[in-house]
Amino acid sequence: MKLTRTLLGLCLIAVTTFSTLAHAAGDVAELQQEWARIKYQLSGKDAKLQAIHALEETAAQAVAANPNSAELLIWQGIILATDAGIVKGMSALGNVKQAKALFEKSLQLNPTALDGSAQASLGSLYYQVPGWPVAFGDDTKAEEHLKAALKINPNSIDANYFYGDFLLQAKRYDEAVTYLNAALNAPDRPGRQVADTGRRQEIKQALAKAQK
Repeated sequence: MKLTRTLLGLCLIAVTTFSTLAHAAGDVAELQQEWARIKYQLSGKDAKLQAIHALEETAAQAVAANPNSAELLIWQGIILATDAGIVKGMSALGNVKQAKALFEKSLQLNPTALDGSAQASLGSLYYQVPGWPVAFGDDTKAEEHLKAALKINPNSIDANYFYGDFLLQAKRYDEAVTYLNAALNAPDRPGRQVADTGRRQEIKQALAKAQK
């Protein structure tokens, strides 16, 4: 009887865990799709901000329901970082710092979640934000995280793009072209057509600058 109860308990745990993971995966897909719509299809700063603020609330609710989902933490961070990119300036630093903390927590939970997206996102923050004493910008750390992301997934469109853009900003043009071309030729991601199309436009713009 005790063994039967134990086995039943383990089965219930397994079912609950599977259900939680499936629900989190569904939330990630919804966040990805709405983020891509906002970033690449909406026009106008006010419209983008209104939509991204609503998405921030959705992401916060998803993370509250699944606080140990590295994938949801990554997407909550990406959404906050996108908000900061729309706002720009000193008022955006709060969201940037919160995004950084979310990426770091995600790495603690699962360093390879979403094919190294936390590493790529952290790297992009480190080279795009100001350095001390204004913020935490650091080119050395940026390159470390971007290379770590590429080690996890050498074919990542995002990791190759961010590293290529980092190299472009550093005026390492030949290297930038190599990684930007790798990003441009990266395989399509299932269910991410809007994001991939928008990212490739950014890649082409960066390549044009690197090849001047």
